[in-house]
Amino acid sequence: MKSSDTALLIVPGWNGSDADHWQSRWEGRLSTARRVEQADFARPDRGAWVATLQSAVAAAEKPVVLIAHSLGVLTAAHAAPGFPTGKVVGAFLVAPPDLETGPMEPLFASFCPVPRAALPFPALLVASRTDPHCSYAAAEALATAWGAELVDAGEAGHINPAAGFGPWPEGSMRLLGLLQSLG
Repeated sequence: MKSSDTALLIVPGWNGSDADHWQSRWEGRLSTARRVEQADFARPDRGAWVATLQSAVAAAEKPVVLIAHSLGVLTAAHAAPGFPTGKVVGAFLVAPPDLETGPMEPLFASFCPVPRAALPFPALLVASRTDPHCSYAAAEALATAWGAELVDAGEAGHINPAAGFGPWPEGSMRLLGLLQSLG
């Protein structure tokens, strides 16, 4: 499957993705990519974020591939049961936060508990060994629960601009591989 055959929905996390973020760069480069705009990226609310993502999926005119980062990954997992059957054909999930181990920021409480049901579409979960927001073991457990293929990004922090991931060509190649696997 080519990116032009899909609606690529960019699903940012908390505070959105600034212009230097790999999600924003991909959005500008990929003709079928569109950002899912939340009403308030600074004050995440699971119900509102899930509803917005489900509406974006339902409105897409092509098969959907989700490209989610951080809290956007959990948004996708919460939203998955409400997607129209067969509409989402794949997901590229990057650096999910671990909200269930250790102290949790009250701002994110509505996203707990984190879903553990298998996702109804193929998914690739990219995780870092040095993510300050999620241990590799916790990301591995999510990938297993969701039935996602786990990709070890090595010592990559939160896989965001602060960790040196603006353009992120390796990620582009992984996304391409996912798209090709979708046939």
